[in-house]
Amino acid sequence: MTRDLNEIIINALESVKGLDIVTLDVTGLTDVMDNIVVVSGNSNRQVKALANAVIEDCKKAGFRPLGIEGVDLGEWVLVDMGDTVVHVMLPTTRVFYDLEKLWSMRPGDLAPMDNE
Repeated sequence: MTRDLNEIIINALESVKGLDIVTLDVTGLTDVMDNIVVVSGNSNRQVKALANAVIEDCKKAGFRPLGIEGVDLGEWVLVDMGDTVVHVMLPTTRVFYDLEKLWSMRPGDLAPMDNE
């Protein structure tokens, strides 16, 4: 199911010319979701259009979003599809939050703190 869902999401994002589409497998990091998709849009309008394309294409295929956040501003729209969470962001927002790095870190990646 996740594979079909992700294919629909990627196709929707590509149809609206999403930039730098990245899919992260986070199954080893959380039980809440299996994948995160991060994509950029050049403007607030494109960010909204990308999110709407994902929502509409997923609905047509029988997948319903569990939640949608941020559509009003169009700086960062989160579309929760259950197994996959989609983050559509303006490039500056994406660089600032760096979700790819955050969700790629494993528990042992952080250096131990020096208590001296």
